[in-house]
Amino acid sequence: MRKRILITLALAGGIYLSAFPQKKYTPKQIEALKAEAAQIVQANHKQSQVMVDKIFSFAELGFQEIESSKYLTGILEKNGFTIERGVSGIPTAWFATWSNGEGPVIALGSDVDNIPKASQYPGVAYHKPMVEGAPGHGEGHNAGIPLNITAALAVKQIMEREKIGGTLVLWPGIAEELVAAKAWFARDGKFDGVDLCIFTHVANNLGVSWGQASGTGLISVEYTFTGDAAHSAGAPWRGKSAADAVELMNIGWNYKREHLHPLKRSHSVITDGGDQPNVVPSKASIWYYFRDVKYDGIMEMYAQANDIAKGAALMTGTTMTSKVLGTAWPRHFNKVIAEKMYQNILKVGLPTWDENDQTLAKAIQKELGSKEEGMPTKLDTLGLPVKEPISGGSDDIGDVSWVVPTVTLRFPSNIPGLPGHHWSNAIAMATPIAHKGVTAGAKAEAMTILDFLLQPELVEQAWDYFKNVQTKEETYKPMITKDDAPPIYLNEGIMKQFRPQLEKFYYDETKYDTYLQQLGVTYPTVKKD
Repeated sequence: MRKRILITLALAGGIYLSAFPQKKYTPKQIEALKAEAAQIVQANHKQSQVMVDKIFSFAELGFQEIESSKYLTGILEKNGFTIERGVSGIPTAWFATWSNGEGPVIALGSDVDNIPKASQYPGVAYHKPMVEGAPGHGEGHNAGIPLNITAALAVKQIMEREKIGGTLVLWPGIAEELVAAKAWFARDGKFDGVDLCIFTHVANNLGVSWGQASGTGLISVEYTFTGDAAHSAGAPWRGKSAADAVELMNIGWNYKREHLHPLKRSHSVITDGGDQPNVVPSKASIWYYFRDVKYDGIMEMYAQANDIAKGAALMTGTTMTSKVLGTAWPRHFNKVIAEKMYQNILKVGLPTWDENDQTLAKAIQKELGSKEEGMPTKLDTLGLPVKEPISGGSDDIGDVSWVVPTVTLRFPSNIPGLPGHHWSNAIAMATPIAHKGVTAGAKAEAMTILDFLLQPELVEQAWDYFKNVQTKEETYKPMITKDDAPPIYLNEGIMKQFRPQLEKFYYDETKYDTYLQQLGVTYPTVKKD
């Protein structure tokens, strides 16, 4: 990947500009090429559908996205992209690069992993697992990279014919549900030389925002206590219980939770509580997410939790170690990219939802006690910076947003009013709802890519905002160190258990037009009154 050529101008604030020798295009020419890109995306709707359905069928958890990564990189390689695999020591991580010469370097990212215990037949508006207890795409991460590939191939076709310089870099957000890869990509300089990043994420409308986003950043930490085993009945006084230490830490942190600011969030699971009751546990572990709307607040919580863990170890005579499993900075998105993208969103508009789409949406909304509003028919407005911080979820795209100008394109492939991280969120993700939403999102993304390829001054403006507004008073400091390794062992046992059962459901696009057809699902399938 080429390094950005920087020219320092003696302007107030020290603006950095990228030198991109390009042919000048008139506004009319640019709009014509953007319209053509949208047409190419529409013509490739079938290919998008196959990719969406295929990734849905693999149903892979974070760090175990083996089949998904193999399939997606195979498509990109066939289309001339060079693949770097095993990025940041993560076997399923990859960066795919295609260059047409000097010009803006634009990265396109999206997530690919799914949710534990979210297995669900698509197109069925009630709980019907494909494999009981297995993971499934209850977030919708099967759709984002297919969207990016569709947009990239449309733009690539135009770039080759028109001899437009520039580079496209596609990459997956591995293990996003564990917030456990993008910080390593940022730490390892994977975005050095990238001029802007467009990220995509499933939603129920087509939209984009800029400035500080709602939600939090976080640090994900597992604490492990080590004691001494003993017979629980015969000689319990000889044991030093690691499980006691876990419980005491949990009690201590729960008392601390009472005094946390309302914008903070914290939750945990015990990952190892011992082996069996008649053995005093010599090992036990507890895993926390510590969330806050600001970096300093996250690190303050982390330090407080460390103290409580040390106290639990002292009380039980055990020893304590900790391991960072993932991080996510609070997100901040680029104003220039977002505003240009929203202009394209207005041109694309929402998909046309037919009666079947609306029936499915209203049926699952009714099933879960949500408002029966169906799919949206009105576009979101441009998202503006939050006036007051709002707590909530996290995404490790936040780390990327602090090293390169970034936005997240939200595209409509899911149903409003659902809980999130839930089997119901998988229902739409291999149906016409997801297929239409991906095509709409790919049009907006392809048009935006062309805007920045053909008008390099927009890249300069995006960096001006990044340098002189976003990072003027706040500096990105990674929460992981150079010695922290990504926890690539996570979910290995779960996928080993369920993969053989899931393989029976892999989508065979050579035999079936759609995944619904392969599964024998009538679209939509709803409960009869």
